[in-house]
Amino acid sequence: MNKKSQPVSLNIMGKEYRIACDEEEQEDLIHSAQKLDVQMRKMRDSGKITGPDRIAVMAALNLAHELQMMKNKNAELNRRLSESLAKLSHKIENVLENQ
Repeated sequence: MNKKSQPVSLNIMGKEYRIACDEEEQEDLIHSAQKLDVQMRKMRDSGKITGPDRIAVMAALNLAHELQMMKNKNAELNRRLSESLAKLSHKIENVLENQ
């Protein structure tokens, strides 16, 4: 199936960015841009960080940290799920062997 890229207009801190994106990924891209915009505006409005470059770097760092935490949590959940499934499989095998 051919993916069709179309430009998507995103507004981040009052600046417009046009990004080429596959149609099925547009909604996620728009949501991501909105999340970044909110994060950057909060930082700017706090007054602790000045300059759009510094705000962008700090927002990116915060979002990257959040992503890494979620990946770590996902890996732990997958590990626990695998352990639980292995235990369940072992119990089922024991029950079937003892019939």
